[in-house]
Amino acid sequence: MVKPRQGVGEGMAHVLLDDVGKQIIEQLQEDGRRPYATIGKAVGLSEAAVRQRVQRLLDAGVMQIVAVTDPLQLGFPRQAMIGLRTRGDLEAIADRLAEVEELDYVVITAGSFDLLTEVVCRNDDHLLEIISRLRQVEGVIATEAFVYLKLRKQTYTWGTA
Repeated sequence: MVKPRQGVGEGMAHVLLDDVGKQIIEQLQEDGRRPYATIGKAVGLSEAAVRQRVQRLLDAGVMQIVAVTDPLQLGFPRQAMIGLRTRGDLEAIADRLAEVEELDYVVITAGSFDLLTEVVCRNDDHLLEIISRLRQVEGVIATEAFVYLKLRKQTYTWGTA
């Protein structure tokens, strides 16, 4: 079972990063497999010191080191953002939606939607099946899908400025 990601500010103390910590994160954002010795040379620390700092950042939940995949290359050509309007306990509804395996993003929002979710699908029939399942979740009163036609930018390099 995949451990759900903890949201920003949910039971976590805010971690202040010094400039070296930010530089380490930037190095790993460029290449998550970059050797600690190489990072150490770039930031002025020993390999062991970089290893310790990275472990502290991981343990604190400040960052994760993951493989980012291309859904198209894995046979998932359809992506969409789905906006949901709800009634009732918003956080409980969000928690139920977070259990849906195909949703890779669930966020509580302000504005015309109560929740936004992102989904990666095999095809349009798969998208329709997921939307149908979302509509069956107690408290969901409306959905609106925004199908991705072409991705122009996706980055994970924010957060250290």
